[in-house]
Amino acid sequence: MVAFLHLLFKSLALFIYIFGGYFTSNYIIIFVMCVILLAFDFWVVKNLSGRLLVGLRWWSMIKEDGSSEFIFESLQDMSDITALDSRVFWWGMYAAVGMWSLLLFVGVLRLNFQYMPIMLAAIFMTSANMWGYMKCSADSDNKLKLFQQGVSAAATTMGNNSSMMMNFISSSVMNMANAQQQQQQQTTRQMEV
Repeated sequence: MVAFLHLLFKSLALFIYIFGGYFTSNYIIIFVMCVILLAFDFWVVKNLSGRLLVGLRWWSMIKEDGSSEFIFESLQDMSDITALDSRVFWWGMYAAVGMWSLLLFVGVLRLNFQYMPIMLAAIFMTSANMWGYMKCSADSDNKLKLFQQGVSAAATTMGNNSSMMMNFISSSVMNMANAQQQQQQQTTRQMEV
Protein backbone atom coordinates (compact mmCIF):
# COMPACT_ATOMS: atom_id res chain seq x y z
CA MET A 1 0.00 0.00 0.00
CA VAL A 2 2.80 2.44 0.89
CA ALA A 3 4.69 1.62 -2.32
CA PHE A 4 1.49 2.30 -4.24
CA LEU A 5 1.10 5.71 -2.56
CA HIS A 6 4.77 6.42 -3.17
CA LEU A 7 4.21 6.10 -6.91
CA LEU A 8 0.58 7.31 -7.11
CA PHE A 9 0.99 11.04 -6.58
CA LYS A 10 4.12 11.23 -8.73
CA SER A 11 2.29 9.50 -11.56
CA LEU A 12 -0.86 11.57 -11.19
CA ALA A 13 1.08 14.85 -11.25
CA LEU A 14 2.91 13.75 -14.41
CA PHE A 15 -0.35 12.55 -15.96
CA ILE A 16 -2.12 15.86 -15.25
CA TYR A 17 0.83 17.84 -16.59
CA ILE A 18 1.16 15.81 -19.80
CA PHE A 19 -2.52 15.10 -20.56
CA GLY A 20 -4.29 17.91 -18.69
CA GLY A 21 -4.51 19.98 -21.87
CA TYR A 22 -6.84 17.36 -23.38
CA PHE A 23 -9.34 17.79 -20.54
CA THR A 24 -9.18 21.55 -20.05
CA SER A 25 -7.55 24.53 -21.67
CA ASN A 26 -7.40 26.39 -18.34
CA TYR A 27 -3.75 26.65 -17.27
CA ILE A 28 -4.70 27.59 -13.69
CA ILE A 29 -6.58 24.34 -13.11
CA ILE A 30 -3.65 22.28 -14.41
CA PHE A 31 -1.19 24.31 -12.33
CA VAL A 32 -3.21 24.00 -9.10
CA MET A 33 -3.85 20.26 -9.56
CA CYS A 34 -0.18 19.57 -10.29
CA VAL A 35 1.04 21.59 -7.32
CA ILE A 36 -1.47 19.92 -4.97
CA LEU A 37 -0.45 16.45 -6.21
CA LEU A 38 3.23 17.36 -5.87
CA ALA A 39 2.62 18.57 -2.31
CA PHE A 40 0.84 15.30 -1.48
CA ASP A 41 3.75 13.41 -3.02
CA PHE A 42 6.29 15.41 -1.00
CA TRP A 43 4.39 14.70 2.22
CA VAL A 44 3.92 10.98 1.47
CA VAL A 45 7.58 10.49 0.58
CA LYS A 46 8.90 12.48 3.52
CA ASN A 47 6.56 11.13 6.21
CA LEU A 48 5.45 7.67 5.08
CA SER A 49 7.27 5.91 2.30
CA GLY A 50 10.79 6.92 3.33
CA ARG A 51 10.25 5.62 6.84
CA LEU A 52 8.35 2.47 5.89
CA LEU A 53 10.02 1.45 2.61
CA VAL A 54 13.69 2.17 3.36
CA GLY A 55 13.76 2.91 7.11
CA LEU A 56 15.07 6.45 6.66
CA ARG A 57 13.77 9.78 7.93
CA TRP A 58 14.98 13.36 7.69
CA TRP A 59 13.80 16.78 8.71
CA SER A 60 15.13 20.25 9.38
CA MET A 61 15.05 22.00 12.70
CA ILE A 62 15.41 25.75 13.23
CA LYS A 63 17.83 26.58 16.02
CA GLU A 64 17.41 29.48 18.41
CA ASP A 65 19.99 31.54 16.47
CA GLY A 66 17.85 31.21 13.30
CA SER A 67 20.04 28.72 11.48
CA SER A 68 18.62 25.44 10.30
CA GLU A 69 19.99 22.01 11.09
CA PHE A 70 19.16 18.88 9.14
CA ILE A 71 18.61 15.73 11.17
CA PHE A 72 18.92 12.30 9.59
CA GLU A 73 17.64 9.06 11.17
CA SER A 74 17.67 5.44 10.14
CA LEU A 75 16.27 2.25 11.59
CA GLN A 76 18.68 0.17 13.62
CA ASP A 77 16.99 -3.08 12.58
CA MET A 78 16.51 -3.18 8.81
CA SER A 79 15.08 -6.72 8.79
CA ASP A 80 11.57 -5.46 7.94
CA ILE A 81 12.85 -3.60 4.85
CA THR A 82 12.64 -5.72 1.70
CA ALA A 83 14.80 -5.30 -1.37
CA LEU A 84 11.70 -4.75 -3.52
CA ASP A 85 10.44 -1.93 -1.29
CA SER A 86 13.85 -0.31 -1.38
CA ARG A 87 14.05 -0.55 -5.16
CA VAL A 88 10.55 0.87 -5.61
CA PHE A 89 11.44 3.78 -3.33
CA TRP A 90 14.74 4.72 -4.96
CA TRP A 91 13.66 4.12 -8.56
CA GLY A 92 10.50 6.14 -7.95
CA MET A 93 12.59 9.02 -6.61
CA TYR A 94 15.12 8.94 -9.47
CA ALA A 95 12.47 8.47 -12.16
CA ALA A 96 10.40 11.42 -10.93
CA VAL A 97 13.37 13.80 -10.92
CA GLY A 98 14.48 12.47 -14.31
CA MET A 99 11.04 12.80 -15.90
CA TRP A 100 10.47 16.34 -14.65
CA SER A 101 13.97 17.34 -15.78
CA LEU A 102 13.33 15.85 -19.21
CA LEU A 103 10.02 17.70 -19.44
CA LEU A 104 11.76 20.94 -18.46
CA PHE A 105 14.37 20.37 -21.17
CA VAL A 106 11.68 19.68 -23.77
CA GLY A 107 9.71 22.72 -22.60
CA VAL A 108 12.73 24.96 -23.04
CA LEU A 109 13.40 23.53 -26.51
CA ARG A 110 9.77 24.13 -27.49
CA LEU A 111 9.86 27.61 -25.89
CA ASN A 112 6.85 26.68 -23.78
CA PHE A 113 7.59 28.96 -20.83
CA GLN A 114 4.00 29.04 -19.50
CA TYR A 115 4.37 25.60 -17.89
CA MET A 116 7.86 26.26 -16.57
CA PRO A 117 6.66 27.09 -12.99
CA ILE A 118 5.02 23.66 -12.70
CA MET A 119 8.16 21.90 -13.85
CA LEU A 120 10.43 23.95 -11.60
CA ALA A 121 8.18 23.33 -8.57
CA ALA A 122 8.16 19.61 -9.38
CA ILE A 123 11.93 19.44 -9.78
CA PHE A 124 12.45 21.39 -6.58
CA MET A 125 10.11 19.22 -4.47
CA THR A 126 11.29 15.88 -5.80
CA SER A 127 14.95 16.91 -5.68
CA ALA A 128 14.62 18.14 -2.10
CA ASN A 129 13.27 14.77 -1.00
CA MET A 130 15.87 12.90 -3.03
CA TRP A 131 18.69 15.02 -1.54
CA GLY A 132 17.38 14.45 1.99
CA TYR A 133 17.15 10.70 1.56
CA MET A 134 20.53 10.44 -0.15
CA LYS A 135 22.12 12.31 2.79
CA CYS A 136 20.16 10.12 5.19
CA SER A 137 21.33 6.97 3.43
CA ALA A 138 24.95 8.16 3.51
CA ASP A 139 24.60 8.97 7.22
CA SER A 140 23.17 5.50 7.83
CA ASP A 141 26.09 3.90 5.94
CA ASN A 142 28.58 5.90 8.03
CA LYS A 143 26.91 4.77 11.26
CA LEU A 144 27.02 1.16 10.08
CA LYS A 145 30.75 1.42 9.27
CA LEU A 146 31.46 2.94 12.68
CA PHE A 147 29.48 0.14 14.33
CA GLN A 148 31.37 -2.51 12.36
CA GLN A 149 34.69 -0.91 13.30
CA GLY A 150 33.63 -0.89 16.96
CA VAL A 151 32.64 -4.55 16.83
CA SER A 152 35.90 -5.41 15.10
CA ALA A 153 37.92 -3.54 17.73
CA ALA A 154 35.96 -5.21 20.52
CA ALA A 155 36.53 -8.64 18.96
CA THR A 156 40.25 -7.94 18.69
CA THR A 157 40.38 -6.85 22.33
CA MET A 158 38.36 -9.85 23.41
CA GLY A 159 40.52 -12.18 21.33
CA ASN A 160 43.12 -12.06 24.07
CA ASN A 161 40.50 -12.94 26.67
CA SER A 162 38.49 -15.34 24.52
CA SER A 163 38.65 -18.34 26.85
CA MET A 164 37.47 -16.20 29.76
CA MET A 165 34.64 -14.82 27.61
CA MET A 166 33.61 -18.29 26.41
CA ASN A 167 33.48 -19.53 30.01
CA PHE A 168 31.30 -16.57 30.97
CA ILE A 169 28.93 -17.11 28.02
CA SER A 170 28.62 -20.86 28.60
CA SER A 171 27.97 -20.42 32.31
CA SER A 172 25.34 -17.76 31.57
CA VAL A 173 23.58 -20.03 29.09
CA MET A 174 23.68 -22.96 31.55
CA ASN A 175 22.26 -20.79 34.34
CA MET A 176 19.42 -19.63 32.08
CA ALA A 177 18.67 -23.22 31.03
CA ASN A 178 18.63 -24.40 34.66
CA ALA A 179 16.34 -21.53 35.67
CA GLN A 180 13.96 -22.33 32.83
CA GLN A 181 13.93 -26.03 33.75
CA GLN A 182 13.15 -25.23 37.41
CA GLN A 183 10.34 -22.91 36.34
CA GLN A 184 8.83 -25.66 34.17
CA GLN A 185 9.01 -28.13 37.06
CA GLN A 186 7.22 -25.67 39.37
CA THR A 187 4.53 -25.10 36.77
CA THR A 188 4.07 -28.88 36.37
CA ARG A 189 3.78 -29.33 40.18
CA GLN A 190 1.20 -26.56 40.44
CA MET A 191 -0.88 -28.12 37.66
CA GLU A 192 -0.81 -31.50 39.46
CA VAL A 193 -2.14 -29.98 42.69
